Amino acid sequence: MNDSTEGKYLHAALGQRISIRGARTHNLKNVDLDLPRYQLVVITGLSGSGKSSLAFDTLYAEGQRRYVESLSAYARQFLQLMDKPDVDVIEGLSPAISIEQKATSHNPRSTVGTVTEIHDYLRLLYARAGTPYCPVHEIPLQSQTVSQMVDAVLALPEDTRLMILAPVARDRKGEFTELFAEMQGQGYVRFRVAGEIYEFDNLPKLKKTEKHDIDVVIDRLKVKPDIQQRLAESFEAALRLADSRAVAMEMDSGKEHLFNAKFACPICHYSLAELEPRLFSFNSPVGACPSCDGIGTMEFFDPQRVVAFPELSLAGGAIKGWDRRNPYYFSMIESMGKHYKFDVDTAFEKLPANVRKALLQGSGEEEVKFTYALESGPSAGRKVNKKHPFEGILPNMERRYRETDSAAVREELARYRSLQPCPTCEGTRLRSEARHVRLGEGPQGRAIYEIGRMTLRDSQAWFEQLALKGAKAEIADKVVREIGARLKFLNDVGLNYLSLDRSAETLSGGEAQRIRLASQIGSGLTGVMYVLDEPSIGLHQRDNDRLIGTLQHLRDLGNSVLVVEHDEDMIRAADYVVDMGPGAGIHGGQVVAQGTPAEVLADPASLTGRYMSGALQIPVPKQRNHLGQQPDPQVIKIVGARGNNLKDVTVEVPVGLFTCVTGVSGSGKSTLVNDTLYTAVARELYRAHEEPAPHDAIEGIEHFDKVINVDQSPIGRTPRSNPATYTGLFTPIRELMAETTIAKERGYGPGRFSFNVAGGRCEACQGDGVVKVEMHFLPDVYVPCDVCRGQRYNRETLEVLWKGRNIAQILDMTVEDAYEFLKPVPSIARKLQTLTEVGLSYIKLGQAATTLSGGEAQRVKLALELSKRDTGRTLYILDEPTTGLHFADIDLLLKVLHQLRDAGNTIVVIEHNLDVIKTADWVIDMGPEGGDGGGTLVLAGTPEELAKHPGSHTGRYLQRLL
Repeated sequence: MNDSTEGKYLHAALGQRISIRGARTHNLKNVDLDLPRYQLVVITGLSGSGKSSLAFDTLYAEGQRRYVESLSAYARQFLQLMDKPDVDVIEGLSPAISIEQKATSHNPRSTVGTVTEIHDYLRLLYARAGTPYCPVHEIPLQSQTVSQMVDAVLALPEDTRLMILAPVARDRKGEFTELFAEMQGQGYVRFRVAGEIYEFDNLPKLKKTEKHDIDVVIDRLKVKPDIQQRLAESFEAALRLADSRAVAMEMDSGKEHLFNAKFACPICHYSLAELEPRLFSFNSPVGACPSCDGIGTMEFFDPQRVVAFPELSLAGGAIKGWDRRNPYYFSMIESMGKHYKFDVDTAFEKLPANVRKALLQGSGEEEVKFTYALESGPSAGRKVNKKHPFEGILPNMERRYRETDSAAVREELARYRSLQPCPTCEGTRLRSEARHVRLGEGPQGRAIYEIGRMTLRDSQAWFEQLALKGAKAEIADKVVREIGARLKFLNDVGLNYLSLDRSAETLSGGEAQRIRLASQIGSGLTGVMYVLDEPSIGLHQRDNDRLIGTLQHLRDLGNSVLVVEHDEDMIRAADYVVDMGPGAGIHGGQVVAQGTPAEVLADPASLTGRYMSGALQIPVPKQRNHLGQQPDPQVIKIVGARGNNLKDVTVEVPVGLFTCVTGVSGSGKSTLVNDTLYTAVARELYRAHEEPAPHDAIEGIEHFDKVINVDQSPIGRTPRSNPATYTGLFTPIRELMAETTIAKERGYGPGRFSFNVAGGRCEACQGDGVVKVEMHFLPDVYVPCDVCRGQRYNRETLEVLWKGRNIAQILDMTVEDAYEFLKPVPSIARKLQTLTEVGLSYIKLGQAATTLSGGEAQRVKLALELSKRDTGRTLYILDEPTTGLHFADIDLLLKVLHQLRDAGNTIVVIEHNLDVIKTADWVIDMGPEGGDGGGTLVLAGTPEELAKHPGSHTGRYLQRLL
């Protein structure tokens, strides 16, 4: 970018810039700022410095509010209205669209296909250009019009004697007296029953219990050129009587010609009404699988959960509730043992397969002799014998689960259930008819669910080579182009490893955000302001370049693109950069530097600029601890991991070191670490119920007494949760208040100082501090409570002071201020110290959990773990902990993680950030690609070894830093 272009922004006419004056939202300190329109603007700065307050809570909120207020009052009631931001004036705003990192949907019916609307196009395509097949014979179904049927008959040799029949019953039981009478009433007097022709008066008496084939004789004629009209009328009559079917039988040879106005199989007459888009929707009763209602999974009693200890015998407790401790059920097991000749003291896993099947699924028709002891009445204790089939342990649990009225029994049984693919539709969500419609010719043809299971990369390739013929090609052309364009955008934002049938609730925040981004590009809007929140989250450096290209494409369409971002490549690619700071929380909220990337880099006041120019940097450790250095290295070994796309991976994780798991998006990192390692260790140490992903073994769990997964899920879903309640600070603070003289005189205990229970809280707002006022066509307004003025407590509680401050004032302090104030109390000071160490000195103790970002929530959890007493035998697992963190925050976080490691703990981090990878002791690189092209181990070694590895995408980018 040359100097003349750089200078043009600030001299631009007002129409070419967004002008903000006096922005005071959250911690912003009266910010005045001019941003260029129709450019890619990156807002960066420390966590908590006010980036989101400026981008989302000020610019987006005002852009959205103005647009919504321009609509009618009727339309406004259906839209969520934003609060008016605290700002004097904003000029030059466009309608705003925000693309945040929220999980798309918790609806199990939402998939990548439905969210991107590709599924809607696919349904239309299959309904208009698909070919239905017979589920049994795998041959295309054919449908014919009456004129096609007439032409087929006229093609027979002249003078062929024909009988036109209506097949009214095929393979059906009954006497059919009513049917015959009804047909006679319509003027039909001849019938074909079991291949023989009968007049109405001498019809045979049919047996009710036997199956019969019955045809009504519609007409008898000879093939002649002039019978066209008569044939057409006969066929129409036959189709009307026999559910769109007709038969033309050659009377001399007995040869039959079958016709069907619906799609039908010429062999078994399996037929299908006309194809329509609803048939391919699993959200419509027309297309959904009738067993699972289109969800694709069903809850079943899981044999692996029911047989919790297969190494034990049935008598010794292999199956809880069916051992010696339960005489009623155990007597059944003993009877089964006598019948099938097995010993109840043999380990369950060593019993023959047929015995295990009979025990779990039941004995079917086979009767077993059971001995029961009568429990009550005059004959109590007497034994009686009964012969009947054995119900089976799984069907028994299923029946009890269905029939019980007890919530406790249902809850206990639910522990043995797990979600499994629906056996009817095999997890495809669709009914049989929809599963047997294919698009494409011959072996290239695919059913709609097969397209759904492909990765997006493979789907795009398949549509590019799709060749349809004739009218179908013409009909499909536009729809295929639309699908292809959407798939291309999804692949361009680095999502090529996802599939269209992937459930939306399993997507990470970054993936969900990039899917919405691709949908926006597909919509092709111009003149809009897009506000994005860290779109590079969860992306490998390799995919980052494509993402930047996508954002530039969005800008080139004629839009203003505002991005809150810490990624160095993104900042360098921006047209304009705003650096917020200088600190976090109350120490932030100011614009420290602004201008082109080059100007910000040269500005000594900009912390971001100093990290990017190399003046400040996160150091590479002078010496690494690694496996090779230890005389007898301890490892935890994952053997044969096969979950999702993992291909039988065996890998060792060093105990007591800091290990980074890297690889492109979709290469199998989360499956290996979260779904396999964490879940298996948690199951072993805590008897957790969650099933780990398929693997052969995990060796070395004995090195740990705790496993902690510090993820980015919210620390609470209501405004009543806050950092003080989550970290356990609130309890000692309440106890401290209860120890004061005035509290003791009044008899107040710690409960008095909780805003969650009646007593000490303000009852007017029930301890919320705000009252909701419903405004109907305007957004609901939350106003501070008149009674407590937003302090949450009643007057008597607020009269209790410790060192001159009441409970509400303490909760309103930042962590930093609270540390200075509460230093004399060691139990509180230690927790506040750890919150400062993870870089959260700026958050308030009573700040609502709902206002914390994912990265902040993760660090609150990390602080809680750090404040606990440490045994030095903990396995810590972190999934992308640098999300939302500035270079300076990452430096702080790494110090904390290295401190944990130095205490003897094992740290496993999934991460794309190169600054974290370069400081790790050990790196496990997965790949080489995402989806099907991934799932293998590229390398396990030091960062230096990875940087030299030619097959590693991560190594290629790491070379620059080492």
